[in-house]
Amino acid sequence: MKRIALKIDVNTHQGALTGVPALLALFDRYQASGTFFFSFGPDRGFQAQTTLLRNCLRSIRLHGHGPQGADISKDCGHILRETLAAGFEIGVGAWNQAAWEKNVGTADAAWITTSMQRAQAEFTALVGERPAAIAAPGWRSSRRALRLTQRLDYAYASDCRGSHPFIPIVEGEIIACPQLPTTLPTLDEILVIDPTLSPEQAAERILQLSKVIPGDHVCTLRAEIEGDYFADACEYLLRGWQTAGISLIALRDLYISLDLEALPRHAVVFDEIPGRPGKRMIQGDLFPAPLPPT
Repeated sequence: MKRIALKIDVNTHQGALTGVPALLALFDRYQASGTFFFSFGPDRGFQAQTTLLRNCLRSIRLHGHGPQGADISKDCGHILRETLAAGFEIGVGAWNQAAWEKNVGTADAAWITTSMQRAQAEFTALVGERPAAIAAPGWRSSRRALRLTQRLDYAYASDCRGSHPFIPIVEGEIIACPQLPTTLPTLDEILVIDPTLSPEQAAERILQLSKVIPGDHVCTLRAEIEGDYFADACEYLLRGWQTAGISLIALRDLYISLDLEALPRHAVVFDEIPGRPGKRMIQGDLFPAPLPPT
């Protein structure tokens, strides 16, 4: 049976308080599982999210965001615990998501270490156990950050875009923390590329891609987007997958089914992806590259 692992990024106050409960109810209706990655600390990311949404759909009405500087950790800890109690896997995004996306590409080791350790410690304090998984917001990462996914003892990460699970190689260095990359485009990316589409038409494109591209997939949803403004399109996707007999799972289900010893090694590169400006981490070529035929 074909499987799609649902990866849900929770990067804002609004996303945690309203988007997550809405998605939990929707997933229950369609018997879907998934993994929620929570960012912590001050919410500085709402303006970026609203700008993205306006660019996708000019007529959208924006509403209901958290107060300026709202503290996700302070106000939303019960949401993490409720998500876990409902049977869903939860993991770490970042501390101060907006600062992470802005700085990670150029930040020094001390800044990245402090940020990642603080996010891990906040998760542990709120939930009572250490996180097993991490996913960099916006697929923004760096060599220093990848090294820490290994040193902070994460079982796996979902920091990049790609086509299948792999062991990352960055600048020739093996990182002993497998990557489960996002394999499908997001709704907003499709709408940026073709603004004539409706959200439901964009969802149909994702649905068709998930059917025709072989293998399992990872699809990224955002609590503040698919859990709110694009909730109808998100339900369209879930209904379509259910009708097609596709199993909707958590990333941990994908992870535990892997033969880690047999995972291929791939270089990672940092470049733009269609519909999303700025450099993101992308699964690159096999490492070492196959020898040419003789």
